[in-house]
Amino acid sequence: LSQLVRWLGIKAEELGVEIYPGFAASEILYDSNHKVVGIATNDMGVAKDGSKRETFQRGVELKGRITLLAEGCRGSLSQKIMGNYKLREKVQAQHQTFALGIKEVWEIDESKHKPGSVLHTIGWPLDHKTYGGSFVYHMKDRQVSVGLVVALDYHNPYLNPYEEFQKLKHHPAIKRILEGGTVIQYGARTLNEGGLQSIPYPVFPGGAIIGCSAGFLNVPKIKGTHTAMKSGMLAAEATYGALHEGACMELYWDKLQKSWILDELYRARNFRPAFKYGLIPGLAFSALEHYILRGRSPLTLKHGKPDHEATEPASLHSPIQYPKSDGMLSFDVPTSLYRSNTNHVHDQPAHLHLRDPAIPKLVNLPHYAGPESRYCPARVYEYVQDDKGQPELHINAQNCLHCKACDIKDPKQNIEWTVPEGGGGPGYLVM
Repeated sequence: LSQLVRWLGIKAEELGVEIYPGFAASEILYDSNHKVVGIATNDMGVAKDGSKRETFQRGVELKGRITLLAEGCRGSLSQKIMGNYKLREKVQAQHQTFALGIKEVWEIDESKHKPGSVLHTIGWPLDHKTYGGSFVYHMKDRQVSVGLVVALDYHNPYLNPYEEFQKLKHHPAIKRILEGGTVIQYGARTLNEGGLQSIPYPVFPGGAIIGCSAGFLNVPKIKGTHTAMKSGMLAAEATYGALHEGACMELYWDKLQKSWILDELYRARNFRPAFKYGLIPGLAFSALEHYILRGRSPLTLKHGKPDHEATEPASLHSPIQYPKSDGMLSFDVPTSLYRSNTNHVHDQPAHLHLRDPAIPKLVNLPHYAGPESRYCPARVYEYVQDDKGQPELHINAQNCLHCKACDIKDPKQNIEWTVPEGGGGPGYLVM
């Protein structure tokens, strides 16, 4: 996929498309009628204390007659647009529900490599109340992609998705593939799992939301690239009509409703919400839906609580004791971070903001045992002692993998993920 994107970038530039890598869209631009007229990039070269470094460069405004937002899962600007224009309410869409995917790319022994082989699992090592599963994809050049997807509506605040992934690799079926191999890269990213029930009205005054920003992922297949690309094609057709034929951008929504995207998501609509009842009931209902009813059930299940509300008080659970990493199959966070090639300019304002700095100490730590120190797969958040020996939340923003888990899972929605200085973040090469 990364190779495809590079190739498409070249083709786009050959057609006259201007691409600005290394610049992050940080602000939505409106006209006097509250219509979107473009975006602005953030300032570059700002120091931690807010002063301007020698490299300071003012952000720029990029304006257009139509603005299409394709930020991926939990896009910062897309979230603001949905809220500002109440796009979910417009079609009675449910809240979006998410999962965190953690992944490594390994180079394994030739004798164990089976190009094209795919392994999908569900459940273990997660408990029966937590939805999730793993994948192992055999790629070319003796490379294998292995990962664990953990739904972020899990209840136990002591659960640590990163450590669950390390445990997964010790399962005999996966251990025999990876043993003797070498890890090439590590990464993490959230993905939409709301499906059909959670798709907002994707058109707003001046533009539209496309791809995973709107949430077109097919959960049973763990695939959303094909639907994201198709949504982009439909939006392009609607944009052309709006610019050259006097049509309105609502044509995009009409095209979506008639496309195979919504038909595919309709057939898979009950897979994810069925698992709010637990692993066994979820498997039973999903089997009935898939093999017998073929997605034509008269029922459309609703999702449970939003992911952040699903976190239960620590008093209802016991701490989970995870085994220590062995350095061969399982690894500590700093080792994995090194493999992600994550890099941020150190002297810049933190792009992770606490809406209320008091909440971690007053709420998260006493009631939920500090879950941000566990749900983050990059150890961005950790509790340290201040000068008075009291626990204080420290944010290592330079570690951030841009997965967006914190923006989603914080119990009080106190963490706001904003874009860092353009070009910062993980440097995936073969993910």
